[in-house]
Amino acid sequence: MLGETLDAPPPGAYLTPPATRILPKYLLYSIFARIGGSGLDTDAFETLRASYRGGFLGKAVAYDNRQQEIPASFIHSLRWHPVRLISFLERPYYYGAKKKYLDWMASRHLTTGRYDLFHSWSGDCLRSLQVAKQRGIPSIVEIPTWHRDGGKEKVDRLKSAESRSKTAGPRSWKTRLLLERKRFIEEYELADLLLVLSEEAASTFRVRGFPEEKLFYLPRGVDVERFKPGERPAKFRAVFSGALIKRKGIHHLLEAWHRLNLADAELWLIGYVHEEAKPYLKQFWRDNIRVAGFVRDPENYLDQGTIHVFPSQWEGSAKVTYEAAACALPQITTREAGDVVRDGIEGIIIKPGDVNAIASAVEHLHRHPELVEQMGSAARRRVVENFTWDHFRTRLLDAYETAMRMA
Repeated sequence: MLGETLDAPPPGAYLTPPATRILPKYLLYSIFARIGGSGLDTDAFETLRASYRGGFLGKAVAYDNRQQEIPASFIHSLRWHPVRLISFLERPYYYGAKKKYLDWMASRHLTTGRYDLFHSWSGDCLRSLQVAKQRGIPSIVEIPTWHRDGGKEKVDRLKSAESRSKTAGPRSWKTRLLLERKRFIEEYELADLLLVLSEEAASTFRVRGFPEEKLFYLPRGVDVERFKPGERPAKFRAVFSGALIKRKGIHHLLEAWHRLNLADAELWLIGYVHEEAKPYLKQFWRDNIRVAGFVRDPENYLDQGTIHVFPSQWEGSAKVTYEAAACALPQITTREAGDVVRDGIEGIIIKPGDVNAIASAVEHLHRHPELVEQMGSAARRRVVENFTWDHFRTRLLDAYETAMRMA
């Protein structure tokens, strides 16, 4: 798979791209997110940093701009947009309408501008990709999780739903706002290069016949100055960081923790508590659980932990695994959460949904503090050497060069 190596040039190398590189002159970037902020907003900002400092950022189309390093003249913010007039609609319809409006705006830029590379995200760019193809502009689509048909059960369910919709007569105007499966599939085919965030994500494309040369491995990054080791707490403290939803395995963790009933230990839950998690919190509650809710400074909780437990069932490459590793926390996680953790080195890899495995791994690290130290040191070293934002931007430039050479 292209870009598969974790070795990258020294930090700052992206600032002065070698003269032999073939890079774009005017990049158009579009994303259904804000520039700056947390989560995907951070990914967008770090992506634009690479092109702005490299001198080839043409324009970014995004839903807001919350940073000041890149001049606002380079960013077309859609903070105020006509789609707000239908904000009363249920979330799937309004969400789809906003994404399609973003796509329409980006396609207009491609039609009227002088761009020579287009970079967007899955679900955000079907019309734009069609315009790029017509104008001979190389295109890159970033995949936040997996192939849309990542699991067989999901494929069958989606196909069944599509079959019902075809026999249900003319679609209503609301239904046309939804993001259908076929939109994503068409985007995959139209793009010249697909950016995948993990080996597990790449495999979901391989099994559907995508050639290796169309897949580029681009893991995330982390700010290793913001996320750094703290002092280990006297009491064994397991931390879960992320939205409290079943997809991230919070119900499995709660059940495992309840079974263990560890003495002199506590579980911290850092993230917004969704309704689907509340019954499990009630069912498996113990007094040594602390629910902090959503916080803007997760580093100040992770650096107080002993281990990080993140038994997610489906991710692209979970940012919390980078953050926890940077804070020198051993992790109990799944292969589906990404590639930061290697089994037995920076943590323990378990299968999704395996409550017994979660409980066994937590108990094992609880009994072996020397292993916690060993794995924690390895985790910090791994992100510093492979997953800083400098590493991310260097790989991103490699992806841009690859797309330009494919044109």
